[in-house]
Amino acid sequence: MNAPLPPPRRPHPPPPAPGDVVPGHALDWLAAGWRIFMRAPLVWALQALIFFVILAALGMVPFIGWAAAPVTLPVLVAGMLSGARALDRGEPLQVGQLFDGLRQHAGNLLLVGLFHLLGLLLAALAAAAIGGSAMLTGAAAGALGAIAGAGVAAGGMMLGVVVFTVLWALLMMALWFAPALVMLHEVAPLDAMRLSARACFHNLLAFVVLAALLYVLVWVAMLPAGLGMLVLIPVIAGALYAAWKDTFAPLRALPPPAPPTPTPSPTGLTEE
Repeated sequence: MNAPLPPPRRPHPPPPAPGDVVPGHALDWLAAGWRIFMRAPLVWALQALIFFVILAALGMVPFIGWAAAPVTLPVLVAGMLSGARALDRGEPLQVGQLFDGLRQHAGNLLLVGLFHLLGLLLAALAAAAIGGSAMLTGAAAGALGAIAGAGVAAGGMMLGVVVFTVLWALLMMALWFAPALVMLHEVAPLDAMRLSARACFHNLLAFVVLAALLYVLVWVAMLPAGLGMLVLIPVIAGALYAAWKDTFAPLRALPPPAPPTPTPSPTGLTEE
């Protein structure tokens, strides 16, 4: 006899549009990330160590290391989000949950990583094109005056840096919620990145505050020989999970409409 087919998976409902959050939520998210970390600090630290070792090892692979790490990043982030969700549900955290993204949504998460890589390349090419053209213009202007040529070249290089920074920031907005939306809500890769960018733009000030706080925390975590990253990486994962819950919280179900009140008719009967 043929084995019975497994029941079809019930599709996830589409995620609601991103809601409004205030800048103060950034501190709440980091506090939530710290609380999630403190529920299982040793397991989280071990996950963070494996996370770092995998990305560092991929980065050293000849010829493709520069591309492998950005592509793999969303898969590992999704695994840490799976661990945060388990703790949020009262379940124990396990080291192997770091690879839940690879087991459950590897294809879509790797596509998010591929789009991340392509975005980085496009940003670098745009910046290089602007900087290269400025260098050529500066060299041509240098024939008329060395100071003018140097000024044009320096200004063009600065413009290239600004363009790369802006494009990189836009890419980070598209990447921020994408692993969570793919892993926790089964959204398609491009839709997840588009929805992530929309959420960040919709609540731009809150995410600017969060980015500034994370910038400071990264420098602080790097001071003790980088060991603070074993704490900060899980805290960021917990903050990302909290931010996802706040920003994409399911909308409250509206109460069912009240039935129409029957109205009396001239004959004494009621009409619907």
